[in-house]
Amino acid sequence: MPPAADQTSPGFFPAATLAALAARETARYQASNPKSAELAATLGEHWFAGAPLHWMRDWPLPFPLSVREASGARLTDVDGHAYSDFCLGDTAAMFGHSPAPVAAAIAAQASRGLATMLPGADAAWVGVELTRRFGLARWQVATTASDANRFLLRWARAATGRQKILVFDGCYHGAVDDTLVRLIDGRAQPAPGLLGQSGQGGDGTTLVVDFNDPEALAHALKANDVAAVLCEPALTNIGMVLPDPGFHATLRAVTREHGTLLLLDETHTLSCGPGGYTRAHGLDPDAIVIGKAIAGGLPCAVYGVSAALAHDMQTAWTSAPDGRTGIGTTLSANPLQFAALRANLEHMMSDDHYARMEAMAGELAAGLRGVFARHDLDWCVTQLGARCEFQACALPPRTGRAAEAAANPALERLLHLYLLNRGLVITPFHNMLLVSPATSMDAVWALLDAVDACLTEAATRDPGTLAQPPPAP
Repeated sequence: MPPAADQTSPGFFPAATLAALAARETARYQASNPKSAELAATLGEHWFAGAPLHWMRDWPLPFPLSVREASGARLTDVDGHAYSDFCLGDTAAMFGHSPAPVAAAIAAQASRGLATMLPGADAAWVGVELTRRFGLARWQVATTASDANRFLLRWARAATGRQKILVFDGCYHGAVDDTLVRLIDGRAQPAPGLLGQSGQGGDGTTLVVDFNDPEALAHALKANDVAAVLCEPALTNIGMVLPDPGFHATLRAVTREHGTLLLLDETHTLSCGPGGYTRAHGLDPDAIVIGKAIAGGLPCAVYGVSAALAHDMQTAWTSAPDGRTGIGTTLSANPLQFAALRANLEHMMSDDHYARMEAMAGELAAGLRGVFARHDLDWCVTQLGARCEFQACALPPRTGRAAEAAANPALERLLHLYLLNRGLVITPFHNMLLVSPATSMDAVWALLDAVDACLTEAATRDPGTLAQPPPAP
C-alpha cells in the first residue's frame, strides 16, 4: 500500500485497477441479471432515460435492477437474487419495507376510501401524537417533503411580509426551486446541472452561507429582511456534515434577533430518535418538516408550526382577498396517508426500535473504522442515530464544500456496484448507510467484509492479477 499521506490523491487506488474492477463487476452484473436486462429493454422503449424516474439511473449499473419484492430490510430482484438493503429507499423505508402494522393499516383503509378531502378519526389521533412527539402546536399534511418545504416557505413569506430566505451551502430540501442553489464566488447561484430553472436563487431572493459559519449567517441576516432560514439540523445529502458544538444555539439566537423564522427540515435527521434531531438535541424551531419515512414509506410529509407562527399564518390568511391560497394539493391528507401515519407512529417509531437501530448503526460505524484502519486509510465515519456515512477525509467535514471535496466518485461507484453484486445495497448518491428495525447483525458483518474485500482489490498495483469472482448466486 502507498503511504497514508497519499490516500487522498487519485493514485492511492490505481486508476487502471479501478477501471479493471469496474469492467469486471459490470460484466458480472450483466451476466447475473438476465431478467432485469430484458425488462430494461422494455423500459427503454417507453420511459424517458429508460426508467420511470430518471434518478433510478443514478445507480452505477449498465441497466436498472428490477425489484420483485421488498420486505423488512431485504430486497429480491426479478432474477431471484436477495439483497440486504442499507439504502432503504434513500430513507423512505427507514423502518423497513412494508412494516406489518403499516401494511395492514393501508390494506384495511384501501377498501374504505382513498381520497375524500375530509378528515377522519385517524387525523385527530395523529395530530395529538405529532404535537406530543415533536412539540409543535399546529400541523399540516403534504404528499412529499418537497411540497411541505415549498408550502412552509410560502407561509413564512406570508406571515413575515418578507421575500428572502436563507439556506446552507450543500443543503437538500427536495425539488424546491428556491433552495436549489450553491455558494459560488461568494453568492447564491443556481446549482450546477439544473435543468429549466427559472431564475430562483440567482435573483437575490435566496441567500446561501456555509454551514457552521455563524459570522456569515449573522452578516446575511443583519438587514432584517429574511423571512426564514430553512435548515437541515445536519447536512445529509452532500455527504454528512454535523453541526459544530453551539452552532444550533447561535442559529436560534441570531434568527430571533433579526425576526427571521427558523424552519428545520427533519426528513433525513428523523434517524436521530422518535422526535427527530429537534427533540434529541432540545432545539426550539418555529417549524419543522418531516417527509419520506414518517408514514412508513407511503408518499406523505407533515409540517408543524409553533403557536406563534400559526397565529401569524392565520392572520395572513384571513387578511388576504378571497381566493385560493395556492398552498396544498387535493391528495394531501388523504385517508390512506393517515392510516399509514398512525400505524407508523404508533408501532414503528418506538423508543425500543430507535434504541436498536442506533446501537446497530454504532456497530456498523465502529466496524467501518476498523476496516479503514486495516487499510491505512485515514477516513472518517460519522453517525447520526440510525444513519452513518464514511468520507475520504481525516476529519468530519464542517461545510458542504468540504464534504464534496472528500468524494471519490470512481471508487464510490465501484464500491456500490461491488457491494450490489454481493447482495448488499447502499444509496447510489453517496456513502450513506441506514439501518432499520429489521436489519440483522449478519447483514452488518457481511457489509463490512465486502467493503474490506473491495478495498483490498482496489489497492492492487497490477490489475492483471485481479481474481475473477464467480457469478452472483
